[in-house]
Amino acid sequence: TKSATLLVLTANRGLCGGYNGNVQRLAMSRWAELQAEVPQTELIISGKRGIGGFRYRGIKPDKAYTNFEDKTSFEEVEVLANQFLNQYITGSLDRLEVVYTKFETISRQHPVVETLLPLGQLEGAGSTDGKSGGDSMYDFLPSAGSILEEIVPTSFKIKLFKCFLDAAVSEQIARMVAMKGATENAGELIKQLSMTYNRARQSQITGEIMEIIGGVEALNK
Repeated sequence: TKSATLLVLTANRGLCGGYNGNVQRLAMSRWAELQAEVPQTELIISGKRGIGGFRYRGIKPDKAYTNFEDKTSFEEVEVLANQFLNQYITGSLDRLEVVYTKFETISRQHPVVETLLPLGQLEGAGSTDGKSGGDSMYDFLPSAGSILEEIVPTSFKIKLFKCFLDAAVSEQIARMVAMKGATENAGELIKQLSMTYNRARQSQITGEIMEIIGGVEALNK
């Protein structure tokens, strides 16, 4: 591998717990490894939080995107995917890795590094004579090679789109959990402050009553 690109997917907003921090830590570790392994490396970051986090540590991304929001459309991702595919076909890109938060279940999401390129299927797509192989029982019209040339790039685009979707869903889940925790903590804090206030008020009232009683007794004497 002579050239590699690392695409990091983070959020544009905060208030989502450790979502951005976890992705950044994994991305920085992988970025350091790539720089040691590959002669030519490119860092692409999506999301204001990731861009700011890397720049804070003195790492300036080669490209930065802030236009991918919560409801990222396939058309937006397809533009980026076509850029990667063109670079791959022309030989200027050998490997593409994506760092994002993978969604597994509503209670489990974790940052991962996933390799989307190279597309080995394109290189050995099969014969172009209309058949899939020597002893195959099936004929392909058009050829197996031409079919794969359409399917494999589309598969790559869908995989990249899924990375963006997983990241968006995981971000919202992390934000929901963080806000739930903040709400519960705020409720507990209000409860504690109310008890402290009531004790202070009760102590003040008791003190005032004692002063009044003391004054009355002094007058009676």
